[in-house]
Amino acid sequence: MNPYRRRILDEIVPWCRLFAPVDRWLDFGSGDGFFAQQIAAKGLAREVVPVDVLRRERVLIEPVMYDGVTLPFEDRSFDVSSAFDVLHHTPDPEASLQEILRCTSRFFLIKDHTYRTKLGWLALGVLDEIGNRKFGVPSNYHYQRRFTWDRVLERAGFARRIHLHPMAVNRGPVGLATNGLQFLSLWERAS
Repeated sequence: MNPYRRRILDEIVPWCRLFAPVDRWLDFGSGDGFFAQQIAAKGLAREVVPVDVLRRERVLIEPVMYDGVTLPFEDRSFDVSSAFDVLHHTPDPEASLQEILRCTSRFFLIKDHTYRTKLGWLALGVLDEIGNRKFGVPSNYHYQRRFTWDRVLERAGFARRIHLHPMAVNRGPVGLATNGLQFLSLWERAS
């Protein structure tokens, strides 16, 4: 397991123990299925449904494919939904976020990026290219600035319960330069 993913997993599992196990968990933008597999293996959900727009050549759990606009699920059909380092890859992160929240009845867990300066935005662009181009994942450069996605969550009736920023997912000089761009948040439906 790569160290970056291990550090994310090490942070999220204790948070998830606050509400797990749940019946259904949606892993949005599941990629190779690593997080979906780990959520299932750790008993955090009885059913984990990975969903993506692009099927990777090698997957750990077969994803449900969707059109990138409308998730093929009923309203509030998942106890928990998660999006790990993926919203910024969508053509319209706020629309994708609204669609995820439509399908979420209780909790939403997000790990992604935020920036405040042009240099931060450029650093995220470089890291995205290095980390994702080899998988055929486009870098759309739709990073949120100063937690602008929070208002989408709040309008949908969610309240932030736990927030970690900066998040130490990288080590050494890369970590010093980029951990301030990383965050993890747990949101709960309040209405």
